[in-house]
Amino acid sequence: MFRRERSIPLRGSAAALCNNLSVLPLPTRNLTHFGVVHGPSAQLLSAAPDGVPLAQRQLHAKEGAGVSPPLITQMYESDGSVMVYWHALDAGDASLAQAVFARGIAASGHYVCVGTWSGRVLVFDIPTKGPNIVLSEELARHQTPITDIATEPAQGQDCVANTVTADDSGLLCVWRSGPKFKLLTQIPGFGAPCSSVQLWQGTVAAGYGNGQVRLYEASTGTLHVQISAHARAVCALDLAPEAGKLLSAAEDTFIHIWKLSRSPEGGYIEVEHGHGECVPDTQICGARFCDPSGSSFAVTGYDLAEILRFSSM
Repeated sequence: MFRRERSIPLRGSAAALCNNLSVLPLPTRNLTHFGVVHGPSAQLLSAAPDGVPLAQRQLHAKEGAGVSPPLITQMYESDGSVMVYWHALDAGDASLAQAVFARGIAASGHYVCVGTWSGRVLVFDIPTKGPNIVLSEELARHQTPITDIATEPAQGQDCVANTVTADDSGLLCVWRSGPKFKLLTQIPGFGAPCSSVQLWQGTVAAGYGNGQVRLYEASTGTLHVQISAHARAVCALDLAPEAGKLLSAAEDTFIHIWKLSRSPEGGYIEVEHGHGECVPDTQICGARFCDPSGSSFAVTGYDLAEILRFSSM
């Protein structure tokens, strides 16, 4: 069971975008960083465990970029104090009526993957020290805009599938990261966009526009579980890796928490519903666990000038 905790105020509401909440816990500093997109800027907050905001920054697009091409990808220090790198997104053959944007970002080792409107995934190589960030390659397997990207640390030879990309057609591409990313398998769509993906112990969790959550074997694309989780489109998924908890949030105002486990034989995934929470009269935009054990989570909503927080009782 979870209870409502003190909310964290925002200077503006969250934009109506899927996955519009990022959470970075820093237990050694007893802080949690929250990131929310609002219009052409991003809000970055630091908060204490009790929800008291300690700092808040507005990160704006590089002056002159506005909302017109060339759009850019910007990378900052974790507290938002310093922009360490920016990269212009080439509009290419996009027509004047076509939206040009970046969507979906995830880190795999020292690589950062960024999805784009064209279906390309830009892979940046981040050095251990220094600002010499370079665009190492572009992954070009998707034909429609990228919606989300997920990664997990490779765990030896049994977990080589450590990156998954999703798009508006529902197609999932599973990769092995490295100096050259290798495509391992493609999981076809079924008529609904895939809005959010996560990886856990070699399992892909995918949330779709029809309210379904599906679990696939990452290396083969085999479907393990199909859950009719929500009455409307899924807008966010998250995983608490230490506990095997999966969080799903949707436009039906509900957040559900599911417990994942592998069968004793290791052949299939078992799913148990653990908790459901309703945020009345709110179009949920983002939801994330606030710690690896899944003992707390946070939620954002459109036209809601606060981050809602929940913790286990």
